[in-house]
Amino acid sequence: MSQGFQKIFFAQNIKFLRERRKMSQEMLAAKLGLTRAKLAALEAGNTKSPQPEDYINYSGFFKISIDTLLKIDLSKLGELKIRDLEAGNDVYIRGGNLRVLAISVDRSNNENVEYVPVKAKAGYMAGYNDPEFIAALPKYSIPNLPKQGTFRIFPSTGDSMLPVPEGSDIVAQYVPDWTALKPDTPCIVILRGQQDFVFKMVTLNAEGAVLLKSLNTEYNPYSVEAGEVMEIWRFYAYTSRKFPEARPEMATILEAIRKLEGKVRQISKNSGGE
Repeated sequence: MSQGFQKIFFAQNIKFLRERRKMSQEMLAAKLGLTRAKLAALEAGNTKSPQPEDYINYSGFFKISIDTLLKIDLSKLGELKIRDLEAGNDVYIRGGNLRVLAISVDRSNNENVEYVPVKAKAGYMAGYNDPEFIAALPKYSIPNLPKQGTFRIFPSTGDSMLPVPEGSDIVAQYVPDWTALKPDTPCIVILRGQQDFVFKMVTLNAEGAVLLKSLNTEYNPYSVEAGEVMEIWRFYAYTSRKFPEARPEMATILEAIRKLEGKVRQISKNSGGE
């Protein structure tokens, strides 16, 4: 049986990164402490076994992990993703799988905020990294969004996240590094093999699984393997056509009782009582 081999992109990547910075071979060789001949050989792939220090030097200079330099064809990612890698959001450093996110931009090269309508949910699972699919989605301008980051709008379904009303539109920010999420962060989660999005409180546990919990206590929390997660988008805001209902009188009374009980316990503690 023949065995497949991982294609190595190191040679073409270092040439691509040099040309992207508009540097000559002489300029980069001087920066890295190499001869021009050796640098040319590395870029041409004529050095079959580069030294470990060569990988380290290139990784340090371009601020991209060695794994990514070896395993990913950087020329296929696009400028915004490469800037993301250079900014430190290189998922190989954090032990994940590279997730290539397709985006669209306006005439001023600013990222659009795409809306994923209900009828496009199934297609999004297959086209989330397809630039043509993303470019065809409706686009909106939302005031006061942070300048950094990628935002998208997802329609919510079901009542698992009440009091956020069913049918709300969730504005969410793409999370390239899942390990940065704090426990119980509200997120839109895109799962493999599902026709709908999941809006849950997200926690990454020590075993690498993703715990999904509803605000509505009638729904039990559950875990999924990280490999089943395609994308995570952190909650930013939501819009709803439903006017919030007044709090039931009984709920108000119960909350007042709980506050009173807390004050009684505090007074008892301060006075040395049990």
